[in-house]
Amino acid sequence: MDEEATRYDASDIQVLEGWEAVRKRPGMYIGSTGERGLRHMVFEVADRAVNEVLDGRAASVDVTLTPDGGVRVTDDGPGIALDGTGAVGGPGLEALLTQMQTGTGAEGRHNVTQGFCGVGPAVVNALSRRMTAEVRCEGARWVQEYARGMATTPITEAGTAAGSGTTIAFWPDADIFGAAEFSFDGLEERFRELAFLNQGLDISLTDLRRPDEPRSVRLRFPDGARDFVAFLDGRTAASAPMDTIAFEHEDPRMAGTMEVAFRWCDRPGERVRTFANSRPTVDGTHAVGFRDGMTAAITAYAREQGLLTATDPGFGTGRIGEGLTAVVSVKLDRPEFKGSTRGVLGNAEVRDCVGQAVRDHLGRWLEEGPERAAAVIDRIARGVRRD
Repeated sequence: MDEEATRYDASDIQVLEGWEAVRKRPGMYIGSTGERGLRHMVFEVADRAVNEVLDGRAASVDVTLTPDGGVRVTDDGPGIALDGTGAVGGPGLEALLTQMQTGTGAEGRHNVTQGFCGVGPAVVNALSRRMTAEVRCEGARWVQEYARGMATTPITEAGTAAGSGTTIAFWPDADIFGAAEFSFDGLEERFRELAFLNQGLDISLTDLRRPDEPRSVRLRFPDGARDFVAFLDGRTAASAPMDTIAFEHEDPRMAGTMEVAFRWCDRPGERVRTFANSRPTVDGTHAVGFRDGMTAAITAYAREQGLLTATDPGFGTGRIGEGLTAVVSVKLDRPEFKGSTRGVLGNAEVRDCVGQAVRDHLGRWLEEGPERAAAVIDRIARGVRRD
């Protein structure tokens, strides 16, 4: 191969500007051009509405899959400020839906960022053949139309409105997504998870794509992680499972809060789900701290009761986890994730904070109920003897 054929210089670099870059490489912004990417588009639009509820400015969120292939997200909050000068700040309506958001979205403990990287609803606009916005505030109804990242009409008053709120609807561009469709089950799974992790959230998901088979669910769980554990156990749990140990705790050392719930039941394996700022995680300091606390509390109780001698090794985390169902959720002001997928929490101080809280709560639970403590220790000991 000659030198001319292998030469590479600045003339070979293709520069993509504006929304052209998003439409050319959509996977960089929403993960894929299949069902996964469509799901993330819903989350990028729904984030703002969910945060309105979590901040106490709205009561509920409604997400609807429409018969013509679109998605409609509605909240009953104060309505997005038309010019960006509203009481809660942030960009105005047109800027929110036509300008790329910088950074990775709000990361505070009171905010939810579900999307691939928190790029905001403007990216959804760029990947949609059509988007519409309706804002209801101060008795008036305002509307605007968009397509492929741009506004196609000005913000226009369109009559009166009862109540307040915002509705954003979008229709993905078939040139990018082909025949891919939204998965009701995939959306329900994530929104259900989000409702478990945020006790004040009330979210409805409706599917109108098949008029003869409409589907709708309302997701609201006032008992939070305790409800989540019961859901994970489902019908396969024992008819009389052990009590659920559940607590919420704020620790200034980690600048955040934790919500933990767990119980043992007569089924094989371990079901431990961990989250950081409502994001699912595969591992991290909160997960390690939870296991540290479990092991320390059970081993200490067993030694105090003479079930383990001073020379006996403590119970391993694998044995303690047999039959265990748990949810560990932390919400931090400054979460630190390892890697681009943000699936592993790295805040070092979280390990000690969660570990101490779990040890304290489980330790008290064991001491206050000798019979249930004996049942827990017995199942763990029997497992050790089987080894």
